[in-house]
Amino acid sequence: MAAVSGVRPVGAAPGRVARTVILGVVGVVFAIPIIAMLEFSFRNLAGGYTLTHWAGVFSPTATVTYAAIFTGLGNSLLLAVVTVVIILVILLPTMILVQLQFPRLRRVLEFVCIIPITVPAIVMVVGLAPVYSVVARLAGSSIWTLAFAYGVTVLPYAYRAIQSNLSAVDVVTLSEAARSLGAGWGSVLWRVILPNLRRGILAASFITVAVVLGEFTIASLLNRVNLQTALVQVSKSDPFVAVIFSLLALAFAFVLLLLIGRLASDRRTRSVKKAS
Repeated sequence: MAAVSGVRPVGAAPGRVARTVILGVVGVVFAIPIIAMLEFSFRNLAGGYTLTHWAGVFSPTATVTYAAIFTGLGNSLLLAVVTVVIILVILLPTMILVQLQFPRLRRVLEFVCIIPITVPAIVMVVGLAPVYSVVARLAGSSIWTLAFAYGVTVLPYAYRAIQSNLSAVDVVTLSEAARSLGAGWGSVLWRVILPNLRRGILAASFITVAVVLGEFTIASLLNRVNLQTALVQVSKSDPFVAVIFSLLALAFAFVLLLLIGRLASDRRTRSVKKAS
């Protein structure tokens, strides 16, 4: 009846014009600050524009001139790797185990994983401060220990990425079929379940890397040096270089998001081909 009267039913997808308007507004909101940053990075203090700031970043002596930023970048990359390992070693097996053996705990696990997104970073740091005083005594105060806090921070994003893939695959039937053919649990996990969860695992890993590279509050309040705290420190003496490195970090995050979208697109294409 709604289609006959020309009234769009409640909950229907927006039309082409509405999608164009929404995407246009969102694109402008994101594009304006990026264009402003790009324009600022070419400014010359004497007036006009210059390539000097960009040339300085890519010069052979940049690692010495901007040592603080490269130190922060190295720390952030190390934190990203350790955080991804924590997610893949703790969260992924737990989700698979709950899916296969304890489906009634699925809601509980989801609730626990979503909680960190509702807690402000400053509140989380206040709670983590006494914990890290113990961690510092046991494991030292190396930068990699910050990955424990980041592992909690990225839980909601990693959980959603893996769960969306886990819900689309009937891992229970696949595992029971493999077990009926004589496969052990190790073979079931390594040769049956993980290949089918490849898209979710890669998406969770990419999102984790993007979140860790952009994190500032926890590192700053716990007196650790990562990419964002180093950028703030350098921006006080050379704001142009800080903006250029921010743009490069933003471009890297965009590439990761494009890879996630490409993976999802390839997955849908293969599913359509198999169905046909």
